[in-house]
Amino acid sequence: MNPWIGGILAIAAMFVGGGLWGWKGVILALTVVVFWLLLQFSRLMRLMKAASEGPLGQVDNAVMFNAQLQAGMPVAEVIAMTRSLGKKLGSAPETFGWQDSGGARVEVIVSKGKVESWRLLRLEAEVEQAGNKPD
Repeated sequence: MNPWIGGILAIAAMFVGGGLWGWKGVILALTVVVFWLLLQFSRLMRLMKAASEGPLGQVDNAVMFNAQLQAGMPVAEVIAMTRSLGKKLGSAPETFGWQDSGGARVEVIVSKGKVESWRLLRLEAEVEQAGNKPD
């Protein structure tokens, strides 16, 4: 959810609660907002715990991972898909990589916590290019 929309909904809930039940309504709305924030935090912590238990920069199938990626996808969603933290490949632009057991690798460029672009690198293409070079 967009943070602006969430903030507007929280403020609206407090005004509606205050208008209907006075200070008790404001307290109820504030309690609901804090509970929602705790749920989001708990979800993120479970995600990061699961990702930290997996091997760094590993994915089951890089080609399928490549097909599921979308521009603008939050990094938390990418980590949930891979069940692994990406291996940092570069700082400018911020680049992370995931590789499968077959040698295929997906490099993801992240900007402001969202996927900006990505590319799939296959081991076969690198081997063929190396084999075609003259001695």
